[in-house]
Amino acid sequence: MRIEHVKLTPVAIPDKPLLNCKGVHQPYALRTVIEVFCDDGSVGIGESYGSIKALQGLRDTAPAIVGLDPFQLSDLRKRVLAALPNGGGINAKTAVADHKVTDVVYSAFEVPCLDIQGKAVGRPVVDLLGGPVRDRVPFSAYLFYKFAGHIGEEPDDWGEVMTPDAMVEEARRFVSEHGFGSLKLKGGVLEPDLEIETMLKLREAFPDHPLRIDPNGGWTVDTAIYIAKKLEGVLEYLEDPVLGMDAMAKVAAATSLPLATNMVVLEFDQIAEAVRKNAVQIILSDHHYWGGIRASTHLATLCEAFGLGLSMHSNSHLGITLAAMTHVAAATPNLTYACDTHYPWTGVDIIEGDPFRFENGTLAVSDRPGLGVSINQEKLAELARLYESAGVSERNDTAYMQEFDPTYERRVPRW
Repeated sequence: MRIEHVKLTPVAIPDKPLLNCKGVHQPYALRTVIEVFCDDGSVGIGESYGSIKALQGLRDTAPAIVGLDPFQLSDLRKRVLAALPNGGGINAKTAVADHKVTDVVYSAFEVPCLDIQGKAVGRPVVDLLGGPVRDRVPFSAYLFYKFAGHIGEEPDDWGEVMTPDAMVEEARRFVSEHGFGSLKLKGGVLEPDLEIETMLKLREAFPDHPLRIDPNGGWTVDTAIYIAKKLEGVLEYLEDPVLGMDAMAKVAAATSLPLATNMVVLEFDQIAEAVRKNAVQIILSDHHYWGGIRASTHLATLCEAFGLGLSMHSNSHLGITLAAMTHVAAATPNLTYACDTHYPWTGVDIIEGDPFRFENGTLAVSDRPGLGVSINQEKLAELARLYESAGVSERNDTAYMQEFDPTYERRVPRW
């Protein structure tokens, strides 16, 4: 069995005007759908970022993996590194964290290879990772402050969410529709006291739900310590309150709240410094930039060895990514926090059959061979056409925010 050819399809996903410390989501999020075809008729699928650097990295590497045995993942790694000798940062200009192109591209092709492997032996990907330690994977509601609608459009069905009371109602809808048992707020948007009020009102409305807030490094050290002290006993963890290892260590030393990160510790060689400085207590995995699905299980082993907690990060995504996340989480014993997911905000998918549905905030891990999902080519073509017509090739939350407010400036930290 050898890889015969690779098909890469950039797609656009309709998105809501969700706010963060850098601005607001544009009308479309970008992804790349990967199909890997083998000479025996096997097909593996994957999903990754759709930004310019990611897409170009995938295109530069695709010819290099033709002829690869999809079971030979060490060879895949060598081919990716050879194809991208200058692989560097991947995020858009307004991003506040960076990932290696080589890690992102390797992961993007590893997933379809594992999908092929699972289909070849008749076992789900979770079994290739050691087997499931849980039958269902819990996910967290992902709450956002948001504008009523995109520029030039009528308000969407969520409406404006710009106050603590409105956020409680957003959370009620997430819990009612999906049964989520924990709640995460994207912070760094409103002034700190309003975000403290939001979390306190969420605690009042949901006394038994674990709560977390993530301002994406949008606070200064002093602001972060002030907020942490106000929310001790309220949050299960505080995610990336500040930017930088030393700043995180200062906040950690001043609060009893565990600090989590997907912005300060992004690579394996950063873990030692984080432990030495006690800068973080929880790391968020993400197979897209940690170097793949198997690397995510290696991260879990290191977290266990160093006594670190483990959660899972999410970006805007489709069902292929959600399937992969579920297999990883199901096979990871010490992933004990509910995983992040943007999926309920997406509203569209390219997988065959019905979209994923959360039951009591959880998804069952598939027992079908491979990832357990397949592509509906008509749906894929529709989102590919949307990509072509949308005219967006890079995410820029700040530039889009300036269309709402011309005086807006990107400042991280903002508060």
